Amino acid sequence: MWPFRGKGASGFSSSSTAEEVTHGIDGSGLTAIVTGASSGIGAETARVLALRGVHVIMGVIDMTNAENVKESILKEIPIAKIDVMKLDLSSMASVQNFASEFNSSNLPLNILINNAGICAAPFLLSKDNIELQFAVNYIGHFLLTYLLLDTMKKTTQESKKQGRIVNVSSAGHRLAYREGILFDKINDQSSYNNWLAYGQSKLANILHSNELARRFKEDGIDIIANSLHPGATTTNIYIHNRFLTGIFYILGPFVVYKLIAGFLLKNVQQGAATTCYVALHPQVSGISGKYFVNSNISEAHSQLGRDMDLAKKLWDFSINLTKPNT
Repeated sequence: MWPFRGKGASGFSSSSTAEEVTHGIDGSGLTAIVTGASSGIGAETARVLALRGVHVIMGVIDMTNAENVKESILKEIPIAKIDVMKLDLSSMASVQNFASEFNSSNLPLNILINNAGICAAPFLLSKDNIELQFAVNYIGHFLLTYLLLDTMKKTTQESKKQGRIVNVSSAGHRLAYREGILFDKINDQSSYNNWLAYGQSKLANILHSNELARRFKEDGIDIIANSLHPGATTTNIYIHNRFLTGIFYILGPFVVYKLIAGFLLKNVQQGAATTCYVALHPQVSGISGKYFVNSNISEAHSQLGRDMDLAKKLWDFSINLTKPNT
């Protein structure tokens, strides 16, 4: 199966599952938002957090699938606390509505997992005329985090429990444009490459975490922010890539799984492990501004992912980009 099984300092490896990395952890009393929880890693993350007693809010665009996931979780875990809320990360208005509804609910917020994403999509613009991968994978999550920060800070102060922000990035961040972020050409179709744009958005996730961590430390706020690579996982995130989906159509899912997935790709249970580890495990307490791989602290594969000046520039750019809606 997965060829790199060696356990890291955490005691876990690439073959560890989300249930294994959270075994024995009591998450009761905690509330988490998980974006993109209607399928794949997000759905498994929601299930395992609910299994550990966390009250999970699924922020999703596909309400039908999400309700099916919720029903499945409740069937397995009848006492699970799980709710579904509409969230379209390609629309700042939708992000605002979600944050406003959540903030007015008076629910606490201990954990925010920015998981939703799309991969290698053709050039499209979001509802706010922002290149779609940058909008969904990064800007929507940036704005969501920004709008929920006061609630997270309040929860942290009142509960005396450290808050956690988890940004699901990808090793694909090393495929970003040479400059890292094309600040002046984010929406320029002539400069667009679907894989480089994906890498750009995932680099932005890492930089976002790093800048949040710096700001929290500077302001003495007890919230940690980290990013992670979940590992190449057998989910539908690759739906926009014709080459990969073409292989599935030609050879068939079972054959591909045997030839490729079983050797190179993680299953969903393994793919959600690092997210759940960073979100819940006591070993991560107090650790902020780090990049995790296989439930262990690693290092961003690209030097750009460690550039604090670039992180600050991206923060200012993002604030200006979202300002009319904040």
